[in-house]
Amino acid sequence: MSRPKEVVFSPEAEAQIVALYEYIAANASPTIAESYTSAIVERCERLGATPLAGTARDDIRRGLRMTLFRRRVAIAYSALPKVVTVLGIFYGGQDYESLLRED
Repeated sequence: MSRPKEVVFSPEAEAQIVALYEYIAANASPTIAESYTSAIVERCERLGATPLAGTARDDIRRGLRMTLFRRRVAIAYSALPKVVTVLGIFYGGQDYESLLRED
């Protein structure tokens, strides 16, 4: 069995998780926001142990993989030999394809 890979978050993914926290905190409560966004971060960190578990989306960007969290959050990431990079965290029906597509 191979060792888990390091998981890093892109600046965009970090900003998206903060924005989601702020949205939930304003519309529900800071406690709910903390619990939900912490669970998303934990899910992302587990990708280091199972980097190929997500669906390959080379049609959007070479090396891109996608996984869902609680059917409402799409997590976009790339898995290289030593590191998994979380590229984006998209809530609800956000158009992640146009944001992630390589020109």
